[in-house]
Amino acid sequence: MPEDLMQYDLMARNALRGVIKSALEKAAGDGLPGEHHFYIAFRTSGTGVHISPRLIEKYPSEMTIVLQHQFWDLEVHDDHFSIGLSFSNIPEKLVVPYNAVISFYDPTVQFGLQFEDGHEEDQASASAQPEEAEAVSTDLNSEEPVKSEKEEGGVVSLDAFRKKK
Repeated sequence: MPEDLMQYDLMARNALRGVIKSALEKAAGDGLPGEHHFYIAFRTSGTGVHISPRLIEKYPSEMTIVLQHQFWDLEVHDDHFSIGLSFSNIPEKLVVPYNAVISFYDPTVQFGLQFEDGHEEDQASASAQPEEAEAVSTDLNSEEPVKSEKEEGGVVSLDAFRKKK
């Protein structure tokens, strides 16, 4: 099979990350409607992530934040978002690039996105092992996302478009 010089896998991942950006823009502009709230997991050591040393010590590889009732100063940018949250009654400002996001989940409507690797390697020289992104449904009583065969609104899987070896 010919080499994908167009990097469609990268385009698809960026489009899915755009869903996260759009959801955050709605929350920043109008607040979270109804019962909607977000779980966002990200790599704390990701390039461009800025969190306090206290949080890095507690969450050296990844952490999940919940955007529901108590957050402030949500700013959404093209390549990252920043937000104020409280951890053990201590206010913190977090800066998270979308490329560091591992998963995004809104349990109100059972919608989620999960990025297999959570980071981009050198994009100019995409490896033969592209990162997978797919929509998931998560069981909040479980550590692992539960992949759904058919969700209302559909499940997006990039497996069908991946290079076969």
